[in-house]
Amino acid sequence: MSRQRRHTAGTSHFVRQGDRRSMEMYGAAVPRPRLLLLLLLLLAAVFWVCVLYFRLSALISGVAIAPMERMVSFAAHYESRGEDGNKDSCRGRRVYIHELPPRFNADMLGGCASTDGRWPNMCEQVSNAGLGQPLPEPEDEGEGDGALSGAAGWYATQQFALDAIFHGRMLRYGCLTNDSSEAAAVFVPFYAGFDFARHLWGYDNATRDAASLDLERWLVGRPEWRRAGGRDHFLVAGRTAWDFRRHTCPSPTWGTNLLFLAAAKNMTVLVVESSTAPGHGNDVAVPYPTYFHPRADADVLRWQQRIKSAGRPWLMSFVGAPRPGDPRSIRSQIIAQCGASSACRQLGCASGASQCHTPADIMRLFQSSTFCLQPPGDSYTRRSAFDAMVAGCVPVFFHPASAYLQYRWHLPGDHATYSVFIPEDGVRVGNVSIEDTLRRIPGAVVRRMQEEVIRLVPRLVYADPRYSLDTVKDAFDVAVEGVLEKVAAETRKAETTDRRSSWLDKIIWSE
Repeated sequence: MSRQRRHTAGTSHFVRQGDRRSMEMYGAAVPRPRLLLLLLLLLAAVFWVCVLYFRLSALISGVAIAPMERMVSFAAHYESRGEDGNKDSCRGRRVYIHELPPRFNADMLGGCASTDGRWPNMCEQVSNAGLGQPLPEPEDEGEGDGALSGAAGWYATQQFALDAIFHGRMLRYGCLTNDSSEAAAVFVPFYAGFDFARHLWGYDNATRDAASLDLERWLVGRPEWRRAGGRDHFLVAGRTAWDFRRHTCPSPTWGTNLLFLAAAKNMTVLVVESSTAPGHGNDVAVPYPTYFHPRADADVLRWQQRIKSAGRPWLMSFVGAPRPGDPRSIRSQIIAQCGASSACRQLGCASGASQCHTPADIMRLFQSSTFCLQPPGDSYTRRSAFDAMVAGCVPVFFHPASAYLQYRWHLPGDHATYSVFIPEDGVRVGNVSIEDTLRRIPGAVVRRMQEEVIRLVPRLVYADPRYSLDTVKDAFDVAVEGVLEKVAAETRKAETTDRRSSWLDKIIWSE
């Protein structure tokens, strides 16, 4: 064995010596340790030049190369473990509430009777944490069994009362923090909707905008604002966005210019009807308040069972008044078609009529109808659409902006699963029969739509702000999750932009 190893070693040495001689014969330089080191350094330099080239190309082309920690999702469902090893269910969900001076909220409610005759007394409408007066118990058996009473969570809620309702729910939010540096978002409890109402009639535009401008000055001076320029702030303006965009309104004296303020353009503003296409603005649509405000999970489940088993003798129904002065409106045609059909019932809302202002009458009609007709009114959306769905009635829309271009956090993206769409043009010229269109829908499809509508009920109602639901997510919960996800996405986008800019500066200005 030793001889074989010596022979192999000698052969190997012979080959190396032969290679050396061959290199010398052809005039090649014989490698030295220093030359080898220089060669390795040259290869390393080429490698890093290639790395820098491809990284710079990626940045210039808009492809963000983010560190792994930046790729962690901070959506509402994300959970991490705290120092004690327990899950931190509030990770990425903490909200800080600004302590605004009372002139921005509480004083507005306190002055509900001080309208100088320009506006009706609003005190009843803002009572009970913004829910309004509880619906009375039925006086006789013909009016029901008490399921639509205040004791069961039903109130005569004003459709534009969301400012106070949302604020009340926010105060009971499970992931509040007193440390704004820990907050994923900052809530601004400014009652923009009530501010609109108290100055609508008999005031000049300077008075209408005074509170909004005052709020802007207050906010931008706060350290919480300077941290992100307001991108993590949100507020609720419980009316349509058009009420806060006076410059784009046909009437030069209608509403405020809240949404045109520089500060408001940075914040997320929740409204009951958005003025922009989804993803192209900072105002986001959330459901109108309905009459139902459950106090416990059992209230929601009990109501869902009730509407699931409800008899529905009417194919379709309509609650609303005509718009004779609006040539774009199809309400007159809908009222005419409904009146001519034995399968349709409607509640009159003409001047002097009170049926459509009685919540119990409205909800009983919707509970007894399979389809509820929802044409645009003063604006594209209607509170009635949410009342109908809470009653288990399938909504019929005639314009995509009535729902499909709104409420992306609360309604399914597949609109056919819960609603029917009939283009308004055919109804306007009389070429489309609404009844015939609805009768052509197969029964199995109708039942699936009804099931989906009933499933959606929890996320379409706002729980009583004085109570807390356990496992059921209501419209408030869905909205807050949407805000947190939106703020997190915008924060990541801003950080990526900052990193990209910083990296380019280093590349360009480095020696």
